[in-house]
Parts: sequence; C-alpha cells; structure tokens
Amino acid sequence: MRVIDCKQITETVSRLFQEACYYLPEDVLTSLKQARQKEEAPVAREVLGRILENAEVSVKEKIPLCQDTGTAVVLLELGQEVHITGGDLYQAINEGVRQGYDKGYLRKSMVRQPFSARVNTKDNTPAIIHADIVPGDKLKISVLPKGGGADNMSRLAMLSPSKGRQGVIDVVVKAVDEAGSNPCPPVIVGVGIGGTVEKAFMLAKRALLRKVGEPNPEAEVAGLEREILQRVNNLGIGPMGYGGRVTALAVHVEVFPAHIGSMPVAVNLQCHSARHKEVIL
Repeated sequence: MRVIDCKQITETVSRLFQEACYYLPEDVLTSLKQARQKEEAPVAREVLGRILENAEVSVKEKIPLCQDTGTAVVLLELGQEVHITGGDLYQAINEGVRQGYDKGYLRKSMVRQPFSARVNTKDNTPAIIHADIVPGDKLKISVLPKGGGADNMSRLAMLSPSKGRQGVIDVVVKAVDEAGSNPCPPVIVGVGIGGTVEKAFMLAKRALLRKVGEPNPEAEVAGLEREILQRVNNLGIGPMGYGGRVTALAVHVEVFPAHIGSMPVAVNLQCHSARHKEVIL
C-alpha cells in the first residue's frame, strides 16, 4: 500500500493548472507549426503565425495563453493500492484549483446556480472531477482547463446502429461545420462512440488528452480518424474562421461497446489553445 498525502495533491493540482495555462504542450506547438507550413491561404498563414507568437509571449511574460482559463477539469487514474491521507481527495483537488487560479492570476469563470443568479464563485471551483480506479500504486492527475467557447460547441447524437460508419462521419463533420469560428480553430476534435450518453462524452473528452495527431492504435478507428479529418479540413473554415485548409489539427476517436439498439456519438471540440498537463505521483 502506497500513501499519498492530500497536501501533495493540492500543490500538484495548483502547479499543473498554472503551467497548463502558460505553456502549450510541445506536440500542440509542433502541430501548429506544421499547419502553418502546409496552409496555402495567406490570411490563414498569418493567423497561425499570430497563434504561435501568442504562445511565445505567454511563456516569456508568464501570462495566460487565453483570457478564458476555463472550467477546471481534472481526470484521475487512482491506483487501487494507493491510500490517500490527510483529508478528502476531492477537497484537496478543489483547494489546488483555488490556489492555482489565485497564484497564477487566472480568470475565475465558475458561477453558482447557472440558470438564475449566476454569482461567480470567485476561485474557479468547484472543479469537474472524473476518477477511474486502475491497477497499481500510482496516482495520475491530468488537468484540462476547458474553455467555454469550444465546450459550448459539443454535440451528442443517439444514432440508430443502422447509420453505421457513415452516420458517425456525418455527425462529426456537421458539428464542426455548425461550430464555425466559435471554438477558435484550428481545433482538435474529440469523438466518443459507444457506451451510454455519459460514457460517450467522457470518451470524447479523454480523447483530447492524446498527443495531437497520434492515431488510435486500432487500424479501423485510425482510418475513421483520417477520413473525418480530411472531410473537416475540406469545409474551408480555416484558422479562426478566416478560411483555409486547416480547420482541425487532428481528430481523435475513442470507442466503447454499446447496447445492441444504440450508437451514441459525442463530439467535444478543443480550441487551438489545447492546454493540458499530466503528472504521475
């Protein structure tokens, strides 16, 4: 049995959210640079150049990549041989969010009673926490500051199984087309297929944590990713909606078994500021 203290978790969560909001992962930067090289439209190339310049300024000046520092999404893989001491795990995570958003001068965006008063919680809590129990004695913490503009463009389709592969493609391409410039393209498209309503959305969100452009290990699914990406980039929306060939940097699809009468398809878009950080304790 391995012991992890809540204080360490709080400190880790605080640091991860600050780093995620200041520094784009290397795979995202590489993908943006490659997109700029292959983009043919002059305005689109200029926009991609500005996006890369913004990333450089963020690192140099230690200011957030985007003013929308998002909902604090935390995904945990908790080893079944780990024992958490010194308090409540979820409270420790929320305290980490509270400290990180305060120390990092990150915008607090969470509001209470979203259908009426909408009073700001003033510390960006509560976090959205998802935990999976896994074998081993490690705790993996992944943080995803999820901007509202991209998350608002999420879509769910409960397809008839007879719609098959083409039905999935049509749903995803339509979702990106209808989103237009709202999610700040070039986007990363997370797609979840199967399970139930909530499982499909979790698959789509977790897909966004994969390295940009890293294909699904299953050949059939990887082929689906390639076809959807081609269709999406043929829409002509382009970087920030100014037109061009690069509307999406990647399409990441995750699949789970489904009921014989169901085929849920969830689409979760990530803006070009694809901020996330992970650590294993």
